[in-house]
Amino acid sequence: MKRRTFVLSTLGPAALAACGGGGDTSEATALSVEDGLETVRGRGGSASSTIAAVRRAMRRAAAFMSEEVAYKGGYVWTYLPDLSRSWGEMEARRTMLWVQPPGTPSMGHAYLDAYHATGDKLFLHAAEDVAKALIKAQHPAGGWNYIHDFAGEESLKEWYRTVGANGWRLEEFQHYYGNATFDDAGTAVASQFLLRMYLERGSGRYREAVHRAIRFVTASQYPVGGWPQRYPLRGNDYTEYVTFNDDVAGENIKFLLMCHLALGQSRLLGNIHRAMESFLFMQQPDPQPGWALQHTLDGRPAAARTYEPLALTTHTTANNITQCMNFYTLTGDPQYLARVPQAIDWLDKVKFTPELAQKFGRSHPTFVELGTDEPLYVHRRGSNVVNGEYYADKNPDRTIGHYSASRNVNIAALRSRYEDLVSRPVDEVTAGSPLKVRRRTALPKYFSLREVAVDDLFTGRMMTTPPVTEEAARAVAEALVAPGYWPTPLTSTTNPYIGAGPSTPYLEDIYATTHVGDRYDTSPYNPESPPAGYPVVEAPLGISVDGFIRNMGTLVAYVAPVTQD
Repeated sequence: MKRRTFVLSTLGPAALAACGGGGDTSEATALSVEDGLETVRGRGGSASSTIAAVRRAMRRAAAFMSEEVAYKGGYVWTYLPDLSRSWGEMEARRTMLWVQPPGTPSMGHAYLDAYHATGDKLFLHAAEDVAKALIKAQHPAGGWNYIHDFAGEESLKEWYRTVGANGWRLEEFQHYYGNATFDDAGTAVASQFLLRMYLERGSGRYREAVHRAIRFVTASQYPVGGWPQRYPLRGNDYTEYVTFNDDVAGENIKFLLMCHLALGQSRLLGNIHRAMESFLFMQQPDPQPGWALQHTLDGRPAAARTYEPLALTTHTTANNITQCMNFYTLTGDPQYLARVPQAIDWLDKVKFTPELAQKFGRSHPTFVELGTDEPLYVHRRGSNVVNGEYYADKNPDRTIGHYSASRNVNIAALRSRYEDLVSRPVDEVTAGSPLKVRRRTALPKYFSLREVAVDDLFTGRMMTTPPVTEEAARAVAEALVAPGYWPTPLTSTTNPYIGAGPSTPYLEDIYATTHVGDRYDTSPYNPESPPAGYPVVEAPLGISVDGFIRNMGTLVAYVAPVTQD
């Protein structure tokens, strides 16, 4: 499971001010781009020349990506320059789009942000192409799978039977469920992008897609308040458990809040409150007041993929503590803070010994055994999905390389925020809460520069872009090569599918800590640091969707910065 990354990470926190306002009598209110245009106007001399060069670069890059790289408006993650091979989280086919960030909806956000910064309709038309692709890929239930194949369902099933089934470490791709997923924020980001397009254009096709997405989130919510990883439900496996992994609940709460603000959908407030309360219900009793990646409907921790054993997880617990404090700022309800100190104390208790902290370079184990508070470590043996297996024990040596055995948890920061919240008046803490808004309110202007957080939805919050110097903007613009893309080292490649691997037991431990097994394994790996027996190859330069989004974000922030002034 891959979580998204965002642009301008080297420039510091970034987001932009909300634009527009509330009060329109229609459900969808078009966003204005005039503030971006006004920023461009009024600069003179060298800066004016740079802005012109930057805008030309933005147009060239967007035209190349939308006209040459996209397939029917959809994108995967990376491509060889001749488009002969392409990848999402696994190798993709030319007819595929990837929904997982940084895939198709992430590109849509980048195009729409570029339009808001410049007013140039080339970017808007590119965003519309993305929206059409996502509407085509939308599951009838309203959500999205990780991938969509424009060649049809039989083609997608065949990919799952071959490429997907042989990715040893990518168990979520080893089965074709035929439904949609909340994993990796794919459905969340696609839903947010189509919501923005509906607000921008007011089109009925966008309205229908957005309301299908809303129904997907509300219909899949369990009475207890949480969500499964996949829906509609299929069979009896871990995907039906209440899922905290990849902040599924937090992403859904955020999307529902956006719909409440932008569409006036106050009927969703009940779903939001029920979801927040599920965090309290799922928190375990003393003496282990933490959370797991997934839980049964009656609140018990559950195992998930074979390298996610039955255990409590420290990073999930830290995230859920943060969410409970967020919920307090939304509601002022003291129940969300009541057991936060216990959870923080528990995290402090289960941190690594000094020796293990030095070994792993981090503060905490990922998995903590139920009942004992002892770390669990995941290992694997074999060479491929057929003869290999994962197992957990208490040996900290030679843990798997693709799923970290350790995490960094900033306990001091958690305590500090808790103490700050309890020391302040409730009215001050909850000022501007989106739950209190009773009129339609515009969403933040940009979504691709960084993840929009719930805090960004509070009334009166001013978000500014980080400064981008003229020199930095020119460097990005000038790095664009002639076809219209930024060459990026492709540090992830795969073995082509050659059939199912041998079932003969493999007794060596060459692949115990690597990202890929033998040549039958279709899992991605870095060609510059492959397992023993593989040639070491310099990462080729290619086309990166993530690189495009990052560079466009830098140029957007230069062309249309938002400051406190």
